Amino acid sequence: MARLGPLPWIAPAVVLILLVVIWPVQEMVRTSFLRISTSGFVRGSAGFDKYRKLFDEPDLATVLGWTVVWTVAVVALTMVISLGLAQLFNQQFPGRRITRWALIAPWAASVLMTTIGFKWMLDRTAGVLNTALTDLGLIDGPQDWLGDPATARPWMILIAVFVSLPFTTYTLLAGLQTVPGEVYEASKVDGTNRWQTYWLITLPLLRPALLVGLVINLINVFNSFPVIWGTTQGGPGSTTATSTVFAYQLMNTDIGESAAMSVVNFALVVVMVLAFLKVSRWNEES
Repeated sequence: MARLGPLPWIAPAVVLILLVVIWPVQEMVRTSFLRISTSGFVRGSAGFDKYRKLFDEPDLATVLGWTVVWTVAVVALTMVISLGLAQLFNQQFPGRRITRWALIAPWAASVLMTTIGFKWMLDRTAGVLNTALTDLGLIDGPQDWLGDPATARPWMILIAVFVSLPFTTYTLLAGLQTVPGEVYEASKVDGTNRWQTYWLITLPLLRPALLVGLVINLINVFNSFPVIWGTTQGGPGSTTATSTVFAYQLMNTDIGESAAMSVVNFALVVVMVLAFLKVSRWNEES
């Protein structure tokens, strides 16, 4: 046993990674080079034809552009709002425990279930939003909030931020609670004001938690499927589809092309995360 070293301990994790990460990626790449019928029968090798077909798709540029906007907007808003909430929940105030519990609700519920709840609220005929705004005289009649990309996209971003807040807030809150109180006492002795203390002490010490929140949110938001599919299914057409939803849409017409889009998505995630970690110098001490 001693000769094997740590292998017996890490073997389950290695096997799990091989089964749920490496093998699916390998199958995804292999499928992207095959010609497969819509019924699932392999008709032979397709070479790079599926990738050529994918990059010739007229909607691809729109989809990739919206994917960038979607990811940046949701992650940025989530981090900013979560930082404020974490700072609030780190303070002592009446009812703090109840408000902390309330924040867990969107996290505890299914993302798809939360999305469907918002979809009902935004429904053109029976949605409470249209009813309330009409009664208040703010709109002349029911609006199809999810039928027009101009209004659907902001609502989709809002829903995605709503379901992302609990995890990110608690991650940052955990980071804030690891900051030693002695550091703040020393800063007071040095005569720093509250803004200088926050900028020079709190944020640098919160850096590990910020990096965890950013990286996980980047991956989750980029790959987000339930919010978009549960509201608009990427429509009309593919105007509100991100690259992940677009890959699912392509599966209805060409499984090989859908796999090619999935390979591109996987490569984009890897490049995006590596670039972010490189820029942020995550493994350097503050």
